[in-house]
Amino acid sequence: MMAALCRPRRALVEIPAPQPKIEGRMRRSYLEILGARLSPSPRGRSPTAVVPRRLQSLHQWSGRIQTQCDKMEDQHTPLSKQQLVQLIRSLILVEQSQEPRVFASDLKYLHEDLQLKKANVYRSIPYSRLGSNRDAHCYRKAYPHLVAFKVSCQEWGNVLLRNQEWDVVLEHTLMAWRFTCELPQWDTVSHNALREQCFSILASQSQAALQHYSPPASRGRELLRRFKMTQQHSQAITPCIKSLQRILGEADDSAMDTK
Repeated sequence: MMAALCRPRRALVEIPAPQPKIEGRMRRSYLEILGARLSPSPRGRSPTAVVPRRLQSLHQWSGRIQTQCDKMEDQHTPLSKQQLVQLIRSLILVEQSQEPRVFASDLKYLHEDLQLKKANVYRSIPYSRLGSNRDAHCYRKAYPHLVAFKVSCQEWGNVLLRNQEWDVVLEHTLMAWRFTCELPQWDTVSHNALREQCFSILASQSQAALQHYSPPASRGRELLRRFKMTQQHSQAITPCIKSLQRILGEADDSAMDTK
């Protein structure tokens, strides 16, 4: 009777043995993964036969990234992992613009890139706070995106200068100047330094272009009118205005001499 009531005990389930670990390196660095994606090995060639140019450039950009991070550490605003990835991606996009040259000369693409960088700045600002959304806390949130915006302005202009696209450099300056004016102005004056740096960078690039380029009279007058309109936001554009006035004056003098 007692034996009939007792149920037979179930056998314990055997735990399977752990799977062996995969041999080789389990993790790769971020730059190594990007280098593998951006520079596939050509057919019929050994991957180690030719060192990809873009992989070399990535190591150069990593030095710039480290410099930016060191500056932020001095200001007690370290980058998070997500913000660092966004900054690396922005630098890689600039590096990709060097090949081909036509890609960098497309102002439509440059316009979309700067517009995206500006939108990221405003998305990073918390608007649900009771206090000001232009204080130091909000500035720290937006700082990595402000750095990415500055890097885009600087490096796109440098690419155009290297390609000797003088007239496109001037157009890029006017376009990027407008986006820079639309960046938020912070409560603390020192926090607006990045904005002023963008103005100075754009003005210096236009000044470098005007040293090699003398626009036609109609084009020069148009540029002069547009540059004078930007002067209300920053006086950094003043040397470019003087250079354009000198070029137009020399053009008028040469036209009178021909008569």
